[in-house]
Order: sequence, then structure tokens, then C-alpha cells
Amino acid sequence: MSNHPSTQASDSSISPEITIATARKLVEQLTITSGDWHRLKTNRRARALEQAATAIVFLLNDQSEEGLLRLQQAVGWLDRSISAPPCPTHGHGSQSTSKAPPN
Repeated sequence: MSNHPSTQASDSSISPEITIATARKLVEQLTITSGDWHRLKTNRRARALEQAATAIVFLLNDQSEEGLLRLQQAVGWLDRSISAPPCPTHGHGSQSTSKAPPN
């Protein structure tokens, strides 16, 4: 028995399809809906969790660039280097240009 656990995802007995489906379910549960946006827009933990989960989906779909962007946003929420944008329903600023995670 090895003292070092395997770090390669390919060693997992779980299929890639199940892994991606599980990650998408996590994104669904952590996504801040329009109904919760005002309440959670400044909740740094919630925003970081949302971005980190989305990053995992992009990374699992071999979209490293998008995954990295989401991870950087998650870090930005945690280190306070980014803040909540204006409410999209109040007409301030432009619409978000970030891509949704792949299906």
C-alpha cells in the first residue's frame, strides 16, 4: 500500500460522465439565482463557491482558459480584490459577458 494517494483523475473508478454530471449538479446548487442575487451579491463565500464550482465544470470539459478565469474570480472574491457589479435589473452597467459552463 502506497503512502502517497494518487493525484491523477484518470485513476478514479468513476466515469468521466458521472464526474461531469456531479460537477454540474454542484453548479446548479451553488449558482446564485436572480431571486437571491440582491441577498447574496456581496456574500464573498457564496460568490467564490459559485465561481469555483463553475471552474471545475470548465476544467472537466478541457476548457482550461475559462476554468482559470473562474478560479481567478473565486480568489478575487476571497481576497476582496473584486466586488459585486451593479444590479442587472436596474440598468446600470453592461450585461455580463462571462460564458456559462458547457453542457
